[in-house]
Amino acid sequence: MTAPISPYQPRLDQIATRRGEVTLEGARTAYWEYGDRDAAVTMVFVHGFRGDHHGLEPIVAQFPDAHIIAPDLPGFGESAAFVSGRHDIEGYVRWLRGFIAALNLDAPPVILGHSFGSILVSAAVADGQPVSTLILVNPIAAPALSGPRGILTRLAVFYYWAGKTLPEGMGFALLRSRIITRVSSIAMAKTKDPERRAWIHDQHDRYFSAFADRASVMDAFDTSVRYDVSQYANRIPVRTLLIAAENDDITSVPKQRELAEKLADARLEVIPEVGHLIHYETPEQAAALIRDELGR
Repeated sequence: MTAPISPYQPRLDQIATRRGEVTLEGARTAYWEYGDRDAAVTMVFVHGFRGDHHGLEPIVAQFPDAHIIAPDLPGFGESAAFVSGRHDIEGYVRWLRGFIAALNLDAPPVILGHSFGSILVSAAVADGQPVSTLILVNPIAAPALSGPRGILTRLAVFYYWAGKTLPEGMGFALLRSRIITRVSSIAMAKTKDPERRAWIHDQHDRYFSAFADRASVMDAFDTSVRYDVSQYANRIPVRTLLIAAENDDITSVPKQRELAEKLADARLEVIPEVGHLIHYETPEQAAALIRDELGR
């Protein structure tokens, strides 16, 4: 059976793309650079839990005139896990600040974080990371266990607990189970378009299990349920665009409004009839909101 083709591939093919690597604290970080380095806008994209840079390429495809840099998080995709230390919030913040510094940019970039990435970039900015504009897509605005479908998160807690406590081979196999990946993908996708759903499922099949080892994915999951953007909101002084989803199963719209009120300078936009996969289902709408924000 032929794998579904990304509806955004023709646009991506028109954008110059380069793969790069930097070594941070002894570990290799792989990243992808899109567009012209001399473009007026440089953006750094940080993907969500268990994904890699591919997940944000549908948004990248909407910005042929920008300079975008998208790393794979440590321990995911093609990036190595930390040589020492846990993949906790402190480790990720240290890594992200080091990564952006290693890029030697002429000015603070726009920083975009999706889902789990929204927690990491918010923590980094609260810690002092320079940024021109902060953009959070499907932000985790409140504890994941309190979300509209918190029961699913509790099931995920049990799933990762089993993955951690089973013998290594069995635990690793469970964490990479294609069945679990597909069930998760079906639950998150809201589009009724069968071709779009098939492509989303294929994306998750391809990239959702590309993690280095059991320890790194367990640490990352623990971080994803222990922290949320609201914990850092009062220390984020910069202009922030929140792009939320009407039917997000992880964070409700009322919680997104509460988050916006906690931030010093925030604009909240809610995309209707979509859930936690804005980057796959409505990247055009997200990009339009980003362009509007950067043009202000």
